[in-house]
Amino acid sequence: MAGESRGERRTGLLNGFAAYGMWGLVPLFWPLLKPAGALEILAHRMVWSLVFVGVLLLVVRRWAWAGELLRQPRRLGLIAVAAAVITVNWGVYIWAVNAGHVVEASLGYFINPLVTIAMGVLILKERLRPAQWVAVGVGFAAVLVLTVGYGRPPWISLSLAFSFATYGLVKKKVNLGGIESLAAETAVQFLPALGYLLWLTAHGGSTFTGDGAGHAALLAATGVVTALPLVCFGAAAIRVPLSTLGLLQYLAPVFQFLLGVLYFDEAMPPERWAGFALVWLALSLLTWDALRAARTARTVASESAVPSRTMTTGTASAARKAESVASGPGPDPEAARP
Repeated sequence: MAGESRGERRTGLLNGFAAYGMWGLVPLFWPLLKPAGALEILAHRMVWSLVFVGVLLLVVRRWAWAGELLRQPRRLGLIAVAAAVITVNWGVYIWAVNAGHVVEASLGYFINPLVTIAMGVLILKERLRPAQWVAVGVGFAAVLVLTVGYGRPPWISLSLAFSFATYGLVKKKVNLGGIESLAAETAVQFLPALGYLLWLTAHGGSTFTGDGAGHAALLAATGVVTALPLVCFGAAAIRVPLSTLGLLQYLAPVFQFLLGVLYFDEAMPPERWAGFALVWLALSLLTWDALRAARTARTVASESAVPSRTMTTGTASAARKAESVASGPGPDPEAARP
């Protein structure tokens, strides 16, 4: 049993690395789709993601959630909001990568946990621990430094961070699994995206029909690129602790940053390094605080364990809280990545 458990954890870790690795390396994919513009790529991503996820759900026969969702107008409304917000996120990210702003795009996912915390305070009226307040303050200082460095606010980063944080907040309210949520959201996106692609074709602006079979295959592969990391993430989520996934989530922006600097050769003047250093300091504070709070919660849960129903319930609750805290301050881990 112990060997089987270790094997499951190893499988979970491999899937976690695969998921966040694919999300981190995706900047290498979008330039391959040129000469298609960002809007055409975005529309193809919406259409082919629904096709791929629909086939996947047919294979695993997971359709019961759809009927239940259709009977809940409020959740359908939230799905529509999530679809709109992730459309903005995807569109800005694709444009940023193909326009040579990979480093600034990576910054958006570095500061996303800080934006999520700020939204929790402002919208959900959550209370922060002192270390979290310090991290948010350091993050705000980083944005100011980067504004000076760029000569403008880092609007690409802020757009990505705020849209993804909003998306994560809405997804928590919807409470659907990653694949099911992607299917529902792309179903909302499908008709407008397909309509745009048909209009583009009618006006002679489509690269899907005019740039060869290889280009068309790459555009169709956007569905696989979108959904496959989610499949790997789902396999990881059921096998490794949330605290581990919370730490793995930083792999994606790290890979994106390294690609921007080393592969795409984007400029990193001193003031930009200073801004990124402040962001990394803030994330280190958040990670340290989350791990410390998780250890404290587990200690309390262990010491409080007694064979009474009341205390057992409290212990289980404390353990769940510990896992939640240790997972980090980012959005719902099942939220679709760039």
